[in-house]
Amino acid sequence: MPLSIATVGKPLIIRSVGGSPQVKQHLNELGFVENSEVMIVSELQGNLIVKIKDSRIALDKAMALKISVNN
Repeated sequence: MPLSIATVGKPLIIRSVGGSPQVKQHLNELGFVENSEVMIVSELQGNLIVKIKDSRIALDKAMALKISVNN
């Protein structure tokens, strides 16, 4: 399922990252790589604050749709 529809506060595992090569590279540099753990801290109108590798990162809905997760 896309990260954008996941439950707030639940640890998730990243299964894949989609998008153009530039988008994939950017997300990879932020720590969004396969088999990494991510958790949504808060959500407002589809935009997310996520915790990944001891950092908090803001993602808009379009970026969050490119990240596939499962629990």
